Amino acid sequence: MPQYQALRQFISTVSPLPEEALDNFTEIWKPFSAKRKTTLTRAGEVEKYLYFVTDGIQRVFYFDDHQREATIVFTYPHSFCGVADSFLLQSRSRFFSETLTPSTFLRTSFHELNELMKRSHETEHAIRMMTNYAFSGLLERMAEIQCFSAEEKFRSLLARSPHLLNMIPHKYIANYLGIDASNFSKLLSSIRI
Repeated sequence: MPQYQALRQFISTVSPLPEEALDNFTEIWKPFSAKRKTTLTRAGEVEKYLYFVTDGIQRVFYFDDHQREATIVFTYPHSFCGVADSFLLQSRSRFFSETLTPSTFLRTSFHELNELMKRSHETEHAIRMMTNYAFSGLLERMAEIQCFSAEEKFRSLLARSPHLLNMIPHKYIANYLGIDASNFSKLLSSIRI
């Protein structure tokens, strides 16, 4: 099936596994689909699944005590989705995860992945490498949030993921960048893409 091939290709790019380990890794993933605007994880819940996106767009976001919203990350094919810290630590999530469009995934549970990592050093290493890449991206994003101007944040997003501009409602992109929606519209019209 193409979705399993996409997962295998992704893993092979990040941290190649021997064929048997790759087969064992692939076997623990099951198809799952969700309609647009489906909440996958709520704040206060423990993230039960790690998702591999095969179609659609999702986001992880935060609500503060004043009901202000902050979009933390977008996910789309072919990437992993879910509230990573809650999944890895099996602790209550502080974030929400939702689909922005109809979405299809492969997903595995914490228990299945954890058991496989106990049996397979290669799989544990691959998961650690993916976590390292995610952490590196998080540090880069933190620097952008704290140091970049609105225009620099926008240009950085365009350099990294230009396709998102046509796939995600602009209000979510503005929120992700920490820019007021009206200022985002002005920025969008003033920058040559």
